Amino acid sequence: MNRTSLLVLSLCATTVVACSGLKDALTAHVDVVARAGSQELSVTRLSDLLGKAKLQVPINKDVATLVARDLWVPYQLLGVAAARGDSLADAAAIDAAAAGMIENAKLGRFMESIASTFPTDTGTEAGYLAANAGLYSARHILLLVPENATPAVRDSIRKKVTGIRAQVTAANFADMAKRYSQDNTAQKGGDLGVFPRSMMVKPFGDAVAALKPGEISPVVETQFGYHIVQRSTWDEAKAQYAAQAQGRGRQVAESTYIAQAQTAANVKLKSDAATTAKAVAKDPMAHRNDKAAVATYSGGTLSAGRLAMVLLATPRSAQLTQQIQQAPDSLVNQYVTNMAQREVLLRRADSAKTGLSPEELTNLHRDFSQAVAMSWTQLGIDPKSLSDSAKTPAERERLAAARVEAFLDRVMAGQAQPVPVPAPLQIVLMDKYDAKVNQAGIDRAVERAAKLRASADSARAAQQPPSAVPLPGAAPGAPAPGATSAPAQPAPARP
Repeated sequence: MNRTSLLVLSLCATTVVACSGLKDALTAHVDVVARAGSQELSVTRLSDLLGKAKLQVPINKDVATLVARDLWVPYQLLGVAAARGDSLADAAAIDAAAAGMIENAKLGRFMESIASTFPTDTGTEAGYLAANAGLYSARHILLLVPENATPAVRDSIRKKVTGIRAQVTAANFADMAKRYSQDNTAQKGGDLGVFPRSMMVKPFGDAVAALKPGEISPVVETQFGYHIVQRSTWDEAKAQYAAQAQGRGRQVAESTYIAQAQTAANVKLKSDAATTAKAVAKDPMAHRNDKAAVATYSGGTLSAGRLAMVLLATPRSAQLTQQIQQAPDSLVNQYVTNMAQREVLLRRADSAKTGLSPEELTNLHRDFSQAVAMSWTQLGIDPKSLSDSAKTPAERERLAAARVEAFLDRVMAGQAQPVPVPAPLQIVLMDKYDAKVNQAGIDRAVERAAKLRASADSARAAQQPPSAVPLPGAAPGAPAPGATSAPAQPAPARP
């Protein structure tokens, strides 16, 4: 036993009160779910929010974490800022918090400039008529074949489509498609619009590519059935073709450039890349400053924190983080590889001096300030209303905290919608003010909330009026449990 252990035992033996205090200090953290500024979210408070909620939200760790981490913490920190008159309008802090969003915009602009350097089809007739055209336009007549069709059924359908083919001409193709085709293009005369060859199943794509504009194919068999295909003329296709050709040209140019960059990136994943990425996806906000390496690439290292910032900036962040947590390691590793390649593209964008203009950054700061003001108003904690009701900063903080708690009560009662706090605003708040979520406290809150819910459900069941309907398995003539017995009534006579 070391000296520290002996010292603790000695103190406990001589001072019971001191031991009690030490025990409290060691266990107090499990009674607290989260801290934000000077406020604490207790196990009792969170379990009451979940277990007694009129919304009957699912009681599990994910929901408890969402309420504590994504609602209570940012709301309380917004209250602290409002009470102190802090507008959070620090341009450098906003730019750092919104780095992922700024980078996404930068990459989009950079890829636009790259696409402009590649020769592409601008939607001309020559491009449409080229031997290996990138885009095609066609109509078809389709007779569907059931999946488990017998040879006799298939032969019958083929004979029918062969008979239709004998009647089809360029002049009547659209009308014949309306009459005979069995897919959802029939009412449009079988028009499939403009499409890349690879978009269609191979037999169909090959058949279209073999036709000259205006020509009609022989019967084509695919997994769907039998087709008669007519490639559209330039006059029929040019409106859609011109619009799509330029967009496709940009896609091809970007894909070509990205493929080159991927090869040059020389990405190497760490052995635990997938495990780390899943941990980041579970709580990106907590990992935003994580320096652990996930992968290396030519000239740099991708950290867990960088991965977290990209996830937070993704438009559908919640959906993506859920998918990463559930995906097999092979897919997660591919995602990490893509993110490392993204870093290489960002470096190239920086070298090309691609970025947001001063005006765009000003607009970003303005939008951020508007998000702060809107959140304060919706939570009922805007600085003016607090200063009108409380004099000192400490009093204003207590008032803001109380209003946040009242707002959460209304949310859980279904009387108010949650106020979404954008990721950049959450980052600014958590970087500026102290905040912490305790997983042990969340576990205890979930356990207590489940008991509260079960108790409430039992109480509601006990208040239901007894049923006179016999339960399955009850003996004939036996009263239902809880029902009072009544004189037997004669059964109605059968007709």
